[in-house]
Order: sequence, then structure tokens, then C-alpha cells
Amino acid sequence: MKKIGFLSFGHWGNHPSYDTKTAGDTLLQSIDLAVAAEEIGIDGAYFRVHHFANQLASPFPLLAAIGAKTKKIEIGTGVIDMRYENPLYMVEDAGAADLISGGRLQLGISRGSPEQVIDGWRYFGYDLEDGQSDVDMGRRKGLEFFDLLRGEGFAQPNPNPMFPNPPGLLRIEPHSEGLRDRIWWGSASDATAVWAGETGMNLQSSTLKFDESGKPFHIQQAEQIRLYREAYKKAGHTRIPRVSVSRSIFAIVNDQDRYYFGHEADRTDKIGVLEGNQRAIFGRSYAAEPEQLIKELAQDEAIQEADTLLLTIPNTLGVDYNVHVLESILKYVAPELGWR
Repeated sequence: MKKIGFLSFGHWGNHPSYDTKTAGDTLLQSIDLAVAAEEIGIDGAYFRVHHFANQLASPFPLLAAIGAKTKKIEIGTGVIDMRYENPLYMVEDAGAADLISGGRLQLGISRGSPEQVIDGWRYFGYDLEDGQSDVDMGRRKGLEFFDLLRGEGFAQPNPNPMFPNPPGLLRIEPHSEGLRDRIWWGSASDATAVWAGETGMNLQSSTLKFDESGKPFHIQQAEQIRLYREAYKKAGHTRIPRVSVSRSIFAIVNDQDRYYFGHEADRTDKIGVLEGNQRAIFGRSYAAEPEQLIKELAQDEAIQEADTLLLTIPNTLGVDYNVHVLESILKYVAPELGWR
């Protein structure tokens, strides 16, 4: 394990126990948390993207703001739903945010998770091409975005432009060199992990995946990672790819931790159904005193296979408590497991 980041779902709501009662609260606290996380030595600040929900949505204003207020922490997403995106405009937004941050963006993209509304991407002005599913659309847009990040010219210049053009075809600006190597595909199945490996993207695997073997979640996820790496190598890519896994991990070191998460100590994997009849397995949460936590996490095969761990956080509990959650992992758990 080389890097440890946090993953925020960016919830808000008018609930008595929430510190994030409005969208503004969540956005501003996300910036503050990223700044504080950098100060304690966390490597990455990642954010979920959901539409039509009281959660973070359009990511680039937030990523740019964090980039302007931090110096070294990676800034990413997990994941951007490509069904809702215009790949060309997204290249502009991503390039600008990456340049503001000094080349620290780590963008997770994918087809996306089950939606709050039916075919929400239609309201954004998008439709399926003939014979395509929304899965096809997500991949098509993802590949278009990934290809455009090469920075190659493709647009015919106007012979009478307002400003002089360089010679040749024009590319989208601003271009951020190196961003293409920092694109991740969020995969929920073995097949999509193989596809991501073949295309040359990095891999994000979350706290759920399709149940394809009946084995425990962490074993299925470890096998998924191995399949990805085999496909990446077989495709002839030479860059060393990165792989992240997400986990809910809470070290119980005081009464407040015990109040919030003590009841989760005996959690196991859960089986559910996603979108129709797709059987999915959801990874367990880890919540225990540090000594027990270390023993349990040492048995997690997928964490051992990955190079980046994203810790899901309860963002509604506020910046100070989430800094405590992250710092407890860095102080009491990570050193004993040899992370970083």
C-alpha cells in the first residue's frame, strides 16, 4: 500500500445530527477537510459524483478550489458518471482544474451507479445511439474523453479567426500534459476491469462488485485486480498502472468513536440486487479497536493487491471528526500493517 486517501460521498440534509445541512456546507467543508487532510499526511481527497441528489455533483469547481488551497494532496473523483458528460467540455474543465492544482488530479470515471431518477442523463440533453445501451454510452464517452486527453489536434481552424492560430489542426485547450495517465475506470465486474486494463486506464474498485463467484468480497476483488493487471500487461501498456480499493474503516479509540461505530464491529459482507436481477456483493465495514482492526485488515486480500486505499468517511459529521477518523488510521493502524 503506497497511498491512503479519503472518499467523501458529499451528503447534506436538514438533519439534527448533520454538520452539513446545505450544499454550501458540504462544498466548503470538503475544501476544509482536504486542506486538513493534507496537513496530517493523507495522500488523496476523492469525491463521489451523483446527480439529482443531496450529494456532490459537478466536481470541477470543487476540485479546482481544493487545488488552489493545497500543495501536494491528490485530488480525485470516484466516479464521474460519463452518461451525463460532454467529453469535449469535460476535457476543458479537467485540464483547467489540473493546471490549477499543478498536476494533481486523479479522475475516476465510469458508466456510473444506479440513478436517483429514470434515465437522468436524458434531462441533460443526451440520448442513446441506435442499438446502444446506457452502458455502451458510458464507455463510448469515457473512451472519447480519454482519447481527447492525448492533446492531439483534430479541429479545422477558421481561416479568418479572431486571434491568430498555430499551424495545423487545433486541440482542446487548456491541455494539461500527463493528465491522461491519471484517469481511472471504476469497475464493478471482472469484465469491466479487464476492459479497463486493455484500454490503459488505472482501476478503481469500490466497496461493491457484482457477485461472480460466491466467494467473500475481498477475495473476489483481489481476483478482479489480478485480471485487470494481466489484461493491462497483455495489451502492451508500459506505464505502471495504479489500482485503488475503497473501504469503510474506523479505529475505535474513544467513546465518541464507540458511540458512532461500535455497533458495526461484527459486520459481514452483504448480498443485494442492483438494477433488475444483477446480484451484487457489498464489502463489510471494519470498526474495532486498533489491535483487532490490524488483525482483520491483514487478512484483506484486495487491500494487499492495491496500491491505493480510499477510506470512506462520514462527511455529515463535520471536518473535525473526520480529521480524527483519518488521523486514527494513520497513527494506530497504518504503521503496523506496513502501509506506505
